[in-house]
Amino acid sequence: MTNSRVRAAALGALVVVALVAYAAWHRREAPKSDAATTLAANATTADGVSLSDAQLASVKVEPAQEREFPVEREAVGSIDFDQDMSVEIFTPYQGRIIALFAAVGDDVKKGRTLFTVDSPDLLQAESTLIAAAGVLELQSRNLARLRELYTTKAVSEHDVQQAVSDQQTAEGNLRAARDAVRLFGKTDDDINRIISNRSADPTLVVPSPIDGTVTVRNAAPGLFVQPGNAPAPYTVANIDIMWMLANVVETDSPALRVGQQVQVRLDAFPGRVFDGKVTTIGATVDPNTRRVLVRSEVGDPRHELRSGMFGHFVIRVADPMRSPGVPVDGVVREGDGTMTVWVTADRRKFTRRTVKIAAQHDGYWQILDGISVGELVATEGALFLSNALATVSR
Repeated sequence: MTNSRVRAAALGALVVVALVAYAAWHRREAPKSDAATTLAANATTADGVSLSDAQLASVKVEPAQEREFPVEREAVGSIDFDQDMSVEIFTPYQGRIIALFAAVGDDVKKGRTLFTVDSPDLLQAESTLIAAAGVLELQSRNLARLRELYTTKAVSEHDVQQAVSDQQTAEGNLRAARDAVRLFGKTDDDINRIISNRSADPTLVVPSPIDGTVTVRNAAPGLFVQPGNAPAPYTVANIDIMWMLANVVETDSPALRVGQQVQVRLDAFPGRVFDGKVTTIGATVDPNTRRVLVRSEVGDPRHELRSGMFGHFVIRVADPMRSPGVPVDGVVREGDGTMTVWVTADRRKFTRRTVKIAAQHDGYWQILDGISVGELVATEGALFLSNALATVSR
């Protein structure tokens, strides 16, 4: 009997120890169990979550609204000079540069002198001009003298006719000499001055053929230059209009048309938009990149753009499209790449729904399929709902 009491007491002590140990373990694990229990209670379906009042404070619900989304195509590219209004300026005749009159960045008007050249060809042409003028003067005097002598029958008619022929030949030679000098850019006043002074000046003046800005200068005093021999001493471009050159993906090219309006945004001007229009669409697709070259003209009246600036452009290819819109925070990209939103009817129970998105505009995703206008969706806290469902699933 005594042994039985001893065994019973020992067994009771073991039970007490076991209960104390279980209670301690339960206290340590209680938070995890409670959280798991709460999430388990919230997870009502495989894609649904019911939230408590406290959890609802983390989620904002709004009806999906119909919004206007522009139909656009985007591409990256860079700024370049308008090559149709960019001129490489060479000397028309060979020679050595004497002086320079413009630097890179200078605005120049048509006809302004850019540089001068010591031209042997000009010197030769002017020398021929002076000689031709002298011969004509001599032949004119001779003709006048013979005509006077003919009145007294001191010379024959043949002599007079020969003098007339010589004088006409000299006039033709002078006209040809004047035209040759005129090719060097000399005016009639310049030519008359050369003849009257009997002085040849080999200085060839090379002017700008257009209004624009000096974009390149390779000239230097003493440099020997020849017509068409690269590099050109000067390059002048009209920079009121610049080009935007971009490579558009092949699949977007059928939607592009010449004349479409373009909005250009550049890294150098955050928040600024430059307007332009499409002027050229490439006729070929690059076999390596599968892209098509698209060129647009961009107005730059303040001359802010620089060749080589990087940016991107947006082209509106059709009229705007009206579709349901959901704020960006209301759309979740899942691990498998699908895009989802959380839909609710009672603002407490949320169901995950896969949607098809298109463009993003003014902070909203365009929804092409998956929800309708007016349905209640989680516009904030959608990621919280997806994480909560993922936790329960694990």
